[in-house]
Amino acid sequence: MNLHKLDLTSLSLFNLVARTGSISQGAELAMLAVGAASKRITDLENAFGVELLTRHSRGVRLTAAGQTLFLHIQRLLGDIELMGADLSDHAKGLIGVVRLWANTSAITQFLPSGLAQFTQQQPQIRIELNEADSAEIVLAVLDGRADMGIFADRTPTMGLEVTRYSSDHLVLVVPRNHPLARRKKVSFAQAVEYEFVSLTQTTSLANRLESESAQLGKPLRIRIQVRSFDAMCQMVAAGLGIAILPELAAKPLVRSLALCSIALDEAWVHRELLLGVRDLGAMSKPVRTLWDHLCG
Repeated sequence: MNLHKLDLTSLSLFNLVARTGSISQGAELAMLAVGAASKRITDLENAFGVELLTRHSRGVRLTAAGQTLFLHIQRLLGDIELMGADLSDHAKGLIGVVRLWANTSAITQFLPSGLAQFTQQQPQIRIELNEADSAEIVLAVLDGRADMGIFADRTPTMGLEVTRYSSDHLVLVVPRNHPLARRKKVSFAQAVEYEFVSLTQTTSLANRLESESAQLGKPLRIRIQVRSFDAMCQMVAAGLGIAILPELAAKPLVRSLALCSIALDEAWVHRELLLGVRDLGAMSKPVRTLWDHLCG
């Protein structure tokens, strides 16, 4: 196969034909004559040495080879769109984009002020921030979807190079009329006697609580699972259970919802948030600049 015979116009045309199921409709969308479009499809088949479409009275269908080509074209066109967006950034005076993935704890407690300061100091670097669970963040950095990630300790790093980003500690949040509300400090063993509101099971916080309750031999009684600290506290205020979450994230919610925050007498409530990249030596200048800022 001679790749030099391929051109973007023909590949884009094939994408339109595959989506519409019609060479004539694909040609119309590509602003080509039907005859010219048909020849381009034939040239593609000759270049690959395989039939890509089966013709029938109502249009065309993709062969198995055509379906494979269609999937590759989706990725190719997506990369081209991303390339255009990145070059557009340069045209606007930006020197780079950093794709940062972070867990809910980091985004809620620490990143807003840190990123605001960074963008004031480095306005020519754009940050694309994505919120995800810690395990997913590690995978995103490994496969290149993210340039760097912030995730909780106890998350398998799978070969990433990591450093400490920040730390937090967990507290118990209960309604003011709850039996534990007057306590200044409680053990986790006392807390697990009650029903819990939790984050979804894929989060590092939910995994930590499940692990610690298993060590006690007392499975956590989860009444409801939600996707944010705000929703957790809303459910606690509604009397649907108690919750464990980071103190800084809980503080404004405890105040606004008239809840009680209670210290937990456990060593594991002190957590480290880690900053990770795939290769410290291969970071681009914008990524290195943000790394240095967050480490500082």
